[in-house]
Parts: sequence; C-alpha cells; structure tokens
Amino acid sequence: MDQLAIKTLPVPSTVSSELQQAIAAPLRTDILVRPKSVQEWRKIVQEADGQAAQVAQLLWKQLGLAVTPSSIAGVQCFRLVPQPPLALGLEGDRLLVHLHGGAYVFNGGEAATCEAALVAHCSKTSVLSVDYRMPPDHPFPAALDDAVAVWQALVKDHDPAKMALFGTSAGAGLAMAAVLKLKETGTSLPAALYLGTPWVDLTKTGDTFFTNDRVDNILVTYDGLIEAAAMLYAGGRDLNDPLLSPVYGDLHGFPPTILISGTRDLFLSLTVRAHRKLRQAGVPAELHVFEGVSHAQFLTSFPSPESLEALEEVASYFDRHLTR
Repeated sequence: MDQLAIKTLPVPSTVSSELQQAIAAPLRTDILVRPKSVQEWRKIVQEADGQAAQVAQLLWKQLGLAVTPSSIAGVQCFRLVPQPPLALGLEGDRLLVHLHGGAYVFNGGEAATCEAALVAHCSKTSVLSVDYRMPPDHPFPAALDDAVAVWQALVKDHDPAKMALFGTSAGAGLAMAAVLKLKETGTSLPAALYLGTPWVDLTKTGDTFFTNDRVDNILVTYDGLIEAAAMLYAGGRDLNDPLLSPVYGDLHGFPPTILISGTRDLFLSLTVRAHRKLRQAGVPAELHVFEGVSHAQFLTSFPSPESLEALEEVASYFDRHLTR
C-alpha cells in the first residue's frame, strides 16, 4: 500500500454525502496488475464481468427495464426499454445506441448494459447496447467493425435524426472512432453524441495522466492494467492511429456532443482535449466537469445527486438534438 499512498487529498465538503463516500473510497490495487498471458487476461475478465453482470441485473429490476438480447448484423446486442409508468413519457421511436466501457477488454455480455440501463431510465428512451467483440480473442478492429456494422444496419430502418450514439471511457473512444469510420463510408451520422470521460488517446498523453495519477481512485494510474489493455486492444498497431486514438482524427462534421468528466479523473485531460478538438472543428460541444469525481464516478455513484444531475444533462441534451 505504500506505493499507492503517495497523495492524500481531503474529501470536498461541497458535494453530496453520497458522493463523498465514493470519493473517500481507497485506491484500487487490482488496477496495477499487468496480465502476462491470455489465460491471465481471461481469468480477470471472467471475474470482473461476472460481478458487473450481477450489478446490471439489479439495475434492470430496480429501474423497471425490459431487457431483450438480440442480434443485429451478426453482433450480439441488448435492447433496454423503460416500462410503464415510466414509459408514458417516451417520445416517438427515438433510439439511443450504446457502446460500453471497460478498457476494450471488460464488460462483455450482460455486464455491457450498466450505463445503458441508467441512460434508458433517465432519458425515458429505448437503448440498444452493443456487446462488441473484444480481446484477447478479438483485438482491433473487431470492436470498431461491430459498432459500425450495427449502426449501418440500424439506419436502414431507423431515422438517424432520432438516434444518438453514446458511451463512457473506452465506449466513448469507440463511439468517436465509429463516427470517423461512418464519415469515411458516407453513412448517416447520429443526431447527437454523449461521451463520458472518453478514452480518445491510448498513449499516456495529457496533463491529468500525471496530476491525477494516484488521485483518481477508479483508474488510479495509466502504468498498469490500463496501459496493458491499450496494448492488447491495439494488437501491435500504432496507438496514434485515429481509429484507435480518435482525438487525432478529423472531427469536422461530427454531431453535437456532450462530454462529462470530473476534477479527479485520470482522463480529464483527454475529455478536455476532445472538447477543444471538437470546438476547433466547429462542432457544437458542451463540457461538464464534476467536483471531486474520479473516472466515470458520475455513473458509479448512482443514485447520488451528482449522478442524477449528470444523467439529466445527457437526457436534456438528447431532447434538444434528437427529432421527436
């Protein structure tokens, strides 16, 4: 533990008591692991995904969601639909397409749906969560191929003006990469994007990789599992490739975008860089940064007031930018 006890910061008194508890949690130690074999990767993924699937199932029940597995373009997906009385406010045939986080390695199967459940609940809108292929069996570009294939299939019988694309962390990076690919192929783009603390640069580039190292109690540091996952996903490809690190891509023509991060987030700089790159490309983009929040803690602290506020910002953004 001495290795992790480098920086000690007071818990801010300016946030809710629920969020204070999350901020006060000790730094994770499992994030320092660097799996040395495919077998080691499979073991830690199986354990983590099993726990996350249990959380997802609880959320489905607590939030009153109907969840149905499906296959679109040969890709496994989950459709999450709010049920009455919540669904009484559903608007038309809007559809939100979700790409899950998890460092491109974790959250396969039912575990993919945790964020999707929260967004479906707060936006009162159906969500399709894409259970894309991941390493170690399926490195890049399998995840990107799956995301693009699902979107291209959906826009054949859905109005893209009524559709959004969203994700957090790796899911947000994948969403940006998917839009780059969709632009390249001339496919209709989403009407809006929501990017939660996006992993838009797989290299260790950005101020908060250093200032928030061992301050962020979720990711803790790049120098461990995160870097190992980046290398595993890339499969030997240059990490600066825009389809791996989309902040280096041409963002002109991107949909209106809302980005969310926190002051203790290891990826705060990545979120800021993505926001500035979008603005420089003339894209309408909003950046929301929450006090004291580590990586994606605006989701994992649900139902803290700050989590509800962040999700309501996303829901409101979709309301403003998706056709009714």
